[in-house]
Amino acid sequence: MITTNSGIKPSVGHFFIPQLNLTIMKQSDITISEVKLIYRTKIKASDRSQVKCSKDAFDLFMKAWDLDSIEHIEEFKLMLLTRSNKVLGIASISKGGINGTVTDIRIILQYAIKANASGIIICHNHPSGNVQPSESDLSLTKKIKEAASLMDVQLLDHLIIIPEGGYYSVADEGIIYSVTPKHHYRSQARDQGEQISSG
Repeated sequence: MITTNSGIKPSVGHFFIPQLNLTIMKQSDITISEVKLIYRTKIKASDRSQVKCSKDAFDLFMKAWDLDSIEHIEEFKLMLLTRSNKVLGIASISKGGINGTVTDIRIILQYAIKANASGIIICHNHPSGNVQPSESDLSLTKKIKEAASLMDVQLLDHLIIIPEGGYYSVADEGIIYSVTPKHHYRSQARDQGEQISSG
């Protein structure tokens, strides 16, 4: 029996990506792999930040951003959330050039599944300072929303941030159905009538 361990280092200090244990078992002429997911976190559930609106998400993303490069390169980040919108962590998905970055939806879903997230918020910056989304931004939002929904993971918002400190929220503009009313994120437990809102 040969055991190998592999894991992904977190992009934020308090965020732990589950470790993937791969065990190779040999029985006669058959070789199979046994995969186990191990999930551990160093943060107590009661100590996790809760995202109630787009401003909450923006503030947390800005704390995780490299402000020395926000005007220089475009970057795409992912926020992972529990069912009650508590933050599990923030991961850097891709870094690009001045005009764009390539984002692989499969990588986003890998993080969401490994972290056992119920919801996600995506975010990228526009070094140009133009806060408005492009057609490709909106198309990517739709694709991620559809792909995540197949895994019962809800895309709550897509933020576009700019070096001056402003942001655009796709959810606040009513493009993502999970927001009601404006500036208020619904809890993912909305079927039970629970709503999370901010003042």
